Amino acid sequence: MNPNQFHPVFTIAALALMPTVGVSCARPAPPRTDFVMGTVCTINLGKKGTEKLYDEAFARLRVLDALLSANSETGNVAEINAGAGLKPVRAAEETLTVLSTALEFSEATNGAFDPTIGPLVKLWGIGLGSERVPPRGEIDQALALAGYRKVDVNRTAGTVYLPEPGMRLDLGAIAKGYAADEIARLLSSRGITSGIIDLGGNILAMGEKAPGKPWTVGIRDPQTSQGGAVMSLQVANRSVVTSGIYERFFEENGRHYHHILDPSTGFPAENELLSVTIISPQSIQADALSTSAFLLGTERGLELVSRYPDTEAVFVDRDLGVRTSEGLRGRVTALDPRFVLHDDD
Repeated sequence: MNPNQFHPVFTIAALALMPTVGVSCARPAPPRTDFVMGTVCTINLGKKGTEKLYDEAFARLRVLDALLSANSETGNVAEINAGAGLKPVRAAEETLTVLSTALEFSEATNGAFDPTIGPLVKLWGIGLGSERVPPRGEIDQALALAGYRKVDVNRTAGTVYLPEPGMRLDLGAIAKGYAADEIARLLSSRGITSGIIDLGGNILAMGEKAPGKPWTVGIRDPQTSQGGAVMSLQVANRSVVTSGIYERFFEENGRHYHHILDPSTGFPAENELLSVTIISPQSIQADALSTSAFLLGTERGLELVSRYPDTEAVFVDRDLGVRTSEGLRGRVTALDPRFVLHDDD
């Protein structure tokens, strides 16, 4: 992906402020930013940040990227895709975990979230530099290859089998969430209790900015990829992930085509929503739920989110109305008067 095509979803209002997590004799290293997992990633550990810690974290990100990327020709997911219709393929433990979790969300959404739409994602090419509106016949062929129930995950043997030639996994709607959780686990094992992990807008806020002071996260204007924060909320030990129509898209003949593809139609999802933001203790859950809830729409999306403990959501519709899950009512601050909070709905 061209890095210029990606625009982070969130503004971290407090990111420039170093969290107070203790005093060290060594001079802290500045936050590290690099391009990995197809996007711009930043990790900020404040006064606890060291070059060694940042090196470890980004090395782990690159390992996960190599394993899970659908666009790599040599990664584990690529190996599984290459074996479609031929044989079961040995899968790394990380791949098995992410795929198994993705399939759980497929069941929970009755297929609205489907990691087997890889042929469809490749066909549309959104964010890959090959964007186009495919002919209906090609879309139908790609849809015929999809179907999460076809995937054979053998945990005992440690293999994944795609039974039909041409099937293709794409874990892009969940991989960054898993990666953020993995980086948080790595940093926690090194004694880090506070920091921000920002994987292209997938935010994981470790601990608090300072004792008794949560992090402030801004939700961007979902009407434009260049917009600033229009709402804010405070979080601690939470991941905040948004899916919206402005993240990756292209326009053709005056129509806007975004990257969230609907497995029931083969086209970008069309409903009342501009974006969905999920706040959850687990980033992998927030990542998958943001896409799932967007595809389901506001009412069904709210019902889905309610099944997951300590998980909240913000839905922004095309009229700039904002609905939140019950636990967030009164906790979201509108920074732009165009966006109207409907907390009493």
